[in-house]
Amino acid sequence: MLLEREEYIEQAYFFRALRERLDQGVSTQELLKTIKQEILSTTKLPLAIDFMTTELRFTGGFASAMARLSHYFTPFQAFVIHEAEREDGRLDFRVALEILEKEAEYKAKGGSVQGVFLYQFETLCRNRLGYDKGLEAMAGDPVYDDNWREFILDLRRQVGLIDIADMIFVRSEYYRQLRGDSEKPVLFGEKEGKIALANRRKDPLYLFAALSRHLGYPSVPRPKREEMVLLNYYTLLRRVERLEMRIKLLEEEQRGGIDLSQFYVKPDDQQKDKSR
Repeated sequence: MLLEREEYIEQAYFFRALRERLDQGVSTQELLKTIKQEILSTTKLPLAIDFMTTELRFTGGFASAMARLSHYFTPFQAFVIHEAEREDGRLDFRVALEILEKEAEYKAKGGSVQGVFLYQFETLCRNRLGYDKGLEAMAGDPVYDDNWREFILDLRRQVGLIDIADMIFVRSEYYRQLRGDSEKPVLFGEKEGKIALANRRKDPLYLFAALSRHLGYPSVPRPKREEMVLLNYYTLLRRVERLEMRIKLLEEEQRGGIDLSQFYVKPDDQQKDKSR
């Protein structure tokens, strides 16, 4: 089910705050605890943050927690974070957080389904995240109805064989006006169809840029050249943090077993959360 507008607003704030504070020299777990206090308690996000904090202690990442919270986070959000947490992945974690931040902001503003699709697909193209699993994750977003899911899964099978501009054009209102009918449901408007027709057999990134210029669809954030060295540093820092967590768990196991009590929520903390 789609979330309430306030949930998307708080998600956008959470992703932005976490991204901006990663360089404060504080552990990610402490950052999550601090940011949780700033989130509206009337939303479901504080509960999600609690679960993510616990999962972070076990696995050193967020992706598995987000995947298990499928009633709150979409499969696409979990997929983006998973790609950012891969040790051999191309996507930087900070950029991934900004991608999810912009998506949540767009949904909070009541963005169109067409805009969400184009933003998510541009994310896959620009960051080379892989179309097979990426499009499958996109299809799981509740913003799409059955017609959209069918279109996305068809695109998953045909991507690389058929130009994305052609696929948008033949499912647009402009194509219906030219041909007088349409075999499948129309998913894109007249303007999207015209822009897609003008960008046939071109780099898909030109298509996304044109749609953003003319229709105001969000553009996928990407790091500037001067930021790449700093981003590589933070990526290495996160990998070292995950390795330290794994080594700590291995050492505890060698000493006779892992103390699971450290992962429990204390009754005092529960009472404090309820009082808030």
